[in-house]
Amino acid sequence: MSHEHSLNALANSASAYLRSARHQPVNWHEWGAEAFERAQRENKPVLLDIGAVWCHWCHVMDRESYEDPQMAAMINDLFVAVKVDRDERPDVDVRYQSAVSAISGQGGWPLTAFLTPDGKPFFGGTYFPPDNRYGRPGFGSVLRSIAGAYAERRTEVEETAASVMNAIEHNESFSAFAKDPGTPLLEKLIGAALTSYDPRNGGFGSQPKFPHSGAIDLLLDEATRGTALSDKSREVALTTLKRMARGGIYDQLAGGFHRYSVDERWIVPHFEKMAYDNSELLKNYAHAFASTADPEFAAVAKDIIRWMDGWLSDRVHGGFYASQDADDSLDDDGDYFTWTRDEAAAALTPEELEVAAAYFNIRVVGDMHHNPSKNVLHVPADIAVVANTLGRSGEEAQALLEAAQGKMYAARLQRRTPYVDKTIYTGWNGMCISAYLIAGRTLRLAEPVAFALKSLDRVLDAAWDPELGLARVVAYGEGGTTVRIDAVLDDYAFLAAAALDAWEATAEIRYYLAAKGLADQMVKRFYDTEGGGGFFDAETKPGALGALSAQRKPLQDSPTPAGNSTAAMVLLRLSALADDPQYEKLARETLEAFGGMVEHFGLYSASYGLALRRAISGSVQVCVVGDDSAAADMQLAATARFMVNKSVISVRRDQLRTLPPALLQTLPNLPHEQGGVALICRGSSCLPPVSSGEEVINALTE
Repeated sequence: MSHEHSLNALANSASAYLRSARHQPVNWHEWGAEAFERAQRENKPVLLDIGAVWCHWCHVMDRESYEDPQMAAMINDLFVAVKVDRDERPDVDVRYQSAVSAISGQGGWPLTAFLTPDGKPFFGGTYFPPDNRYGRPGFGSVLRSIAGAYAERRTEVEETAASVMNAIEHNESFSAFAKDPGTPLLEKLIGAALTSYDPRNGGFGSQPKFPHSGAIDLLLDEATRGTALSDKSREVALTTLKRMARGGIYDQLAGGFHRYSVDERWIVPHFEKMAYDNSELLKNYAHAFASTADPEFAAVAKDIIRWMDGWLSDRVHGGFYASQDADDSLDDDGDYFTWTRDEAAAALTPEELEVAAAYFNIRVVGDMHHNPSKNVLHVPADIAVVANTLGRSGEEAQALLEAAQGKMYAARLQRRTPYVDKTIYTGWNGMCISAYLIAGRTLRLAEPVAFALKSLDRVLDAAWDPELGLARVVAYGEGGTTVRIDAVLDDYAFLAAAALDAWEATAEIRYYLAAKGLADQMVKRFYDTEGGGGFFDAETKPGALGALSAQRKPLQDSPTPAGNSTAAMVLLRLSALADDPQYEKLARETLEAFGGMVEHFGLYSASYGLALRRAISGSVQVCVVGDDSAAADMQLAATARFMVNKSVISVRRDQLRTLPPALLQTLPNLPHEQGGVALICRGSSCLPPVSSGEEVINALTE
């Protein structure tokens, strides 16, 4: 039987993850009314599979179970099968993750859930092996027992489904109001990050270890404030950034970070690389460089940009792709990224190998369990130490290392390359655009700023319509028929933040107006006028499919910054520009809505902490007017020392008539001479104009 005759309904999908399952013998449906109507008609439960194209265990379960003709026949006989791409449909994923966590105590991907024909979950888990092993029941026996329970114990199934729905509703629709949260709460959130610090390896908690970019920014901000927590915050943030950059979680050849580390020492990662992890880490390294001027942080930031430029960017049209897979096939477990000593020797001269093996810790017995001869490149000691041990000069060792890196990367490019998902998601693009603008301005790199603006123009053009609202997807990587999916709260907040960052970088009023338009639509669609804060999506209403009726208000950073915290930050930034007290009122109500319970989220509440810091400290705006060398020096001085409530705005003199309302009022009449000047404003008051970098630093220090 040829493939042509055996395609299922996913053949027409646009999502790369769904298209990857189009040849499977399971009669998959996309998420939608049709699948649930069929389940009602045939009186069958629904099997829901949620995964992602970059997810290793999703591919394992596909191969073991969904590509097995006998297993597929059983699924087609007993269930209506629905497959969902979690990157494309976070609204579906977020609720069924919550359901499976309530049922089994854990979530993740692949998510395997069983639903009544009206979409209510009654049983679920993550990965199920095809037969009984790893202490888990085999998928075949799970399928049979679920179908049996549905047929014979319907009342029990309905009762379970009702209680799981209650759990989802309760899980994140609650809020715990606290009037005017302030410094004591902020100190608790900073304290949570400091307490979970691993002093031996850097980072937070034990294994598996995630970067927690929000927590790093929260600590970098605290480090510059001269408080009782500043010194410790600085040490924790900077040590963590250095240890990660020297670990295997960082791609030592191409740049960029893998998703997380399996061990607490940052050595063996899960190898997939995500746009949203690299955007937030790029901000971290740029902020660390701004605060320390340490060249190591600038080098890592430039390397993240190098990797994103080469692999995750549509250079022609603008826009950032979603992710790069961990491996090329299921038989390749990180092989693309790892090295045996023999593979390194084949690519290098003996002298290069001597230095590279010492620097990257390439041994005969390496780091990977499934193939112990494979090494994950990581850096236990500085090149100066390596040079000393090998009896070479520092310059000589550095030159040999650079030659080795170039040759190893060239050799790696000859290997079969893991798949890049070229889908351009609106919210993740917002995050990447902001990161490129921040890093480009901090490191004085014009190219990333230009590419960020080109990308923002594309996203606004393709995904934003003031009437229809914002779309979740700008473009798919593979074709297929595309149905417009509405953006969620996070997408609006990330893109509005990117538009504000673009406005600060260019003073082009259209970016300010785009940010304001997005924020106004965000408030209109998602804001809860009764309880404060925003709902995750606008579809939360009776009659919504399945668990989509459950209300959720995102507060937890997992893994991207929480929608409500990001929205509050955007509203606070707008309030300093728009001369409209409503923005600040909505931001404060959002912070108050969660103020009574946010500390229970610990590390996962860092983006709330950053918004709270801005609310407490107020907006500080440095307007650098002019485009001469004095203006460039003042801009550089203004970006020194990262503070989350500080905005650096670059304005040409001919733009002074088209500024947002609040700035038009606060910027006093400037001296008429053409040289650059800087104005530092806090709230509605500005200091007298200054004209040198030193004066900018002095004014900001005060």
